[in-house]
Amino acid sequence: MRHFFAAIRRIDWPRFSAGLILIAFGFSALYSMSWSQGESGFLLIKKQFLALIIGLVFFFLIVRSNYRWSRGFALPLYLISCLLLILVLFLGENIRGTTGWFSVLGFHFQPVELAKLGVIVALARYFADYRHNGFNWRHFFVSAVIVGFPVFLVLLQPDLGSALLLIGVWVILLFFAGLKFKHFLVLSVSSGLTFLLAWFFVFVDYQKARLTSFLNPTLDPMGEGYNVHQAIIAIGSGGFFGRGLGFGSQSQLRFVPESQTDFIYAVIAEEFGFIGTVLLFGAFYLLIRRLFRSASLTRDDFTAFLFIGTAGLFLISFLVNVGMNLGIMPVTGIALPFVSYGGSALIISLILLGLAESATAHDVTVKTQILSKDRE
Repeated sequence: MRHFFAAIRRIDWPRFSAGLILIAFGFSALYSMSWSQGESGFLLIKKQFLALIIGLVFFFLIVRSNYRWSRGFALPLYLISCLLLILVLFLGENIRGTTGWFSVLGFHFQPVELAKLGVIVALARYFADYRHNGFNWRHFFVSAVIVGFPVFLVLLQPDLGSALLLIGVWVILLFFAGLKFKHFLVLSVSSGLTFLLAWFFVFVDYQKARLTSFLNPTLDPMGEGYNVHQAIIAIGSGGFFGRGLGFGSQSQLRFVPESQTDFIYAVIAEEFGFIGTVLLFGAFYLLIRRLFRSASLTRDDFTAFLFIGTAGLFLISFLVNVGMNLGIMPVTGIALPFVSYGGSALIISLILLGLAESATAHDVTVKTQILSKDRE
């Protein structure tokens, strides 16, 4: 118990509290939707609560440990995640057209979530080892291979949203690693060519339909554009104070599809209103800001890239998910971190947050400067 309370004292409480607020929003929305879904809805809450307990256990174990073990474990973690991505293509369960889940005793595990952790740690290790030589073409292409292999496997599922998310984290890390304009130019051209090839040879029909409906929302308002249309109605009907927990007509009458995952923000906006969304945005801002702030304070490259990769993952997921709900981003199936239903995603998010808290506790520079700045 003495070690447990010592770990508690080392936590960056503003950042951890922001994560808890987001988790509370998620459970509130799930509880509200459970009334309209009957017993199956309450089963989702039970599964999510079990994932929360598992995630918190990992969180506190990691906070107690020294995060630097993750540097030595970067390659095994990366290889294990890639192996699971290969196995899920042959042994995984197909849900809504994507073969991306292992099913064990009624519980589902999505290996792409572990891949997000594996890619962040692997890229942080690589950039930290070679950054002192200056950023060059070798670093660009080697890091592209590191992220490209799992992205290729994820696209085979097919899961476009998770693939784009991994690429987005890589791009953010590239900029902080010292990406030059010529590298950026090559990245832009290759991204355009890759998109064209994917459009003709990788994307399936429903993914193409999602992109075309984003460019022209009125093209199929009762088909591919239906989800976004209903989400916008839900967000607008929330008003300033919201309709109240369990009283959102769009969510309770199940007009908003995938309301527990992709479009959970619409449920929150409808039932908690503008006030609730401001609190939600504030929690994400605090969480992401303090991650980037810790990255700027550390003198250790691996620690900095670990903070940046984690912050980048949460930032992109937040922007894309909310953008999907507002109709300003294409629907790509990216969930809202800590909020959307999904045990694998919640556990991995808490593990990443645990690594950030452990880094804050064990990196003397970060810990000292954060404490001094918080006192100012």
